[in-house]
Order: sequence, then C-alpha cells, then structure tokens
Amino acid sequence: MDKALEKFGNEIAIAFSGAEDVALIEYAKLTGRPFRVFSLDTGRLNPETYKFFDTVEKHYGIRIEYTFPDAVEVQGLVRTKGLFSFYEDGHQECCRVRKVRPLRRALKGLRAWITGQRKDQSPGTRAEIPVVQVDPSFEGTEGGPGSLIKWNPVANVDGVDIWNFLRAMNVPVNSLHSQGYVSIGCEPCTRPVLPGQHEREGRWWWEDAKAKECGLHKGNIKEEGGQVNGAAHTNGAVVEADIFETQSIVALNRMGIENLAKMETRREPWLVVLYAPWCQFCQAMESSYIELADKLKESGVKVGKFRADGDQKAFAQQELQLGSFPTILFFPKHSSQAIKYPSEKRDVDSLMAFVNALR
Repeated sequence: MDKALEKFGNEIAIAFSGAEDVALIEYAKLTGRPFRVFSLDTGRLNPETYKFFDTVEKHYGIRIEYTFPDAVEVQGLVRTKGLFSFYEDGHQECCRVRKVRPLRRALKGLRAWITGQRKDQSPGTRAEIPVVQVDPSFEGTEGGPGSLIKWNPVANVDGVDIWNFLRAMNVPVNSLHSQGYVSIGCEPCTRPVLPGQHEREGRWWWEDAKAKECGLHKGNIKEEGGQVNGAAHTNGAVVEADIFETQSIVALNRMGIENLAKMETRREPWLVVLYAPWCQFCQAMESSYIELADKLKESGVKVGKFRADGDQKAFAQQELQLGSFPTILFFPKHSSQAIKYPSEKRDVDSLMAFVNALR
C-alpha cells in the first residue's frame, strides 16, 4: 500500500465496495500518506451498506468519491426488461450498466487503482491474481492498453487474517457481516452463506459457480475449455452480451458494411468500429465510443459498429483492414477508401480529433 501511494500520489485511488475491503482504507491510513477512496453506487445496495459508507467517512475523516450509473441507461434497461431481469438472463447486462461502465469512467481519471481482491475469495477466477499488474480490462488517464496499473495488496492474504486485522485495529465493519453475509454486493444479488459454504456462493447463486465476476475484474477469467473471459464459443462465434448498445450507434450487418465500403460517395461520413464483444479492449472503449456517438449525433457524422469476429473475421481482415480488435474506420463523404484509426488511444478526445481532422 505504501509503495502504491508513494509512486502514484493523487493519481491512484482505493476501490471500496462496502465490505471487508475497508481493510485497505485502514492500511492506507497507517502509511501516513494522503489517499483517495472511490465507490460505485449502483442504486441497489443494501441500506446497511449505505450506512456503512457514512460510518467509514466519519471514522477516517474522508469523503468517498461516489460514481453512479448513467440514468438514461438504467432507465432503458428497467423499462425494457424490468427490475429483476438478471434472475432470468444473467447478471452481466445489469452489472455492465450499473457497475462496469461507471467504473470505466472513474478509472479514466487515474493512472492506477487499488482493489481488495484476494486469491482465496474465488478459486475459479482469482487464484492467480498478482499483487501488482497492468490492468487487462480498463484504461487510465493516458488511454490505450497498458495505461492503468492495478494493485491488489491483499492478494496473498487469507480472509481469516483480514478479519483478525480488522478486529485488532477496531475498524468499523458492515453490519451485514454479522447477519451471515461475507461477500457483499447489490441487495438482489447477495445473500448470507451457510457454515461451510464458500463466500462467493452468496453472490449470483443461480449462476455458474466457477465464473462469479461482475465484470469489474473480468480479466481474471482465463481462456479454458473453449472460453475466453467467460464467453463460450459456438462454431467459431462467441456467445456474449453485445456492447456499444445505444440508439446513437448503428449496428451494421454484413450487407450494410459491404455497401458502405463500396460507395464512391456517401450522403454523410461514417465512423465504424470493428469489434468482438468478448474483447477486453473493445469493452474498455465502450463508454468512450458511446459518448463520442452522442456528441456526433447532430454533426452529420454517422457512427456505427460491425461485429467482426467468428464467421465475419476473415472477411473483415481481407476487406476492412481488420488487424486486431478493436479496429476503427472512418469512411469519408467523397472517397471510397476507408481510413484506419492509427492510435491505441481510444478516449473521446483522441477519437474526436481523428474525426475532425478528416470530415
């Protein structure tokens, strides 16, 4: 913890979930260095967790930097699928709206972040997490792969030792722990565990026990048995919830992208991302691309997406300059030749500069 705070100063922050990861805040306090704490308020946490946030702020004399989901996205999800769709079609879509995208926005302002992940929390997904790593899923201030460092200072600490530390230091804890809750998340997706059950069995208990990640630490899920980051392959395609889903982005099929590419002149220029929904770098740029699409809505530039994995990959490589995911193409108004975005910086400002330079 001391090395992390010393190296990154005000450009690193502790991710606090409202559970036993309060130990991170205590460790940070013991270093004597200034530190920042942020948390994701999904809007569906337990009342006890909200009270615990307030207790922690008063105990340490800090202000937690809360990050919230986009209200329009939440409204769209709830109006379309209801309040409890995750019980029927899995928790990933809800977590993406309420947790992953808000986290991605928060991390864009940092060079590093600190998590409370431990190897013993989830043998299926966290057994090999290192103490320090290049974040495999998210981007930091500078943008692009490798721009964010992820510190997991308690990776090698057992849960029992964390609790012994909390008691010894008289650290406040979430009152849900005394009710049998160990791993604590959103209220509808968290329940107490019985003696002898693993702590993650209290999370998304209706789903596969081997891949219980909400997406915040999706990079933990390794390729194994035909899976990449938890996405199952079927006949060369990947069964995964789609991304870049917003009314501002046009989803192009094979015929649509072929027609666009063949046009000598177009009514308006197009920006199109060639993507695969399971690709962590595509997921990392999702919020930036959606924000860009919203900004370009009234500008005369169309923004689209084309899923280029599976059966479409060979075509995209041969006809659309696909090298790796994501590939971003600009189709000018008066030229048939698409221009490939040359940078790995995929933040809104960099993408907008590319568009403005060409349109």
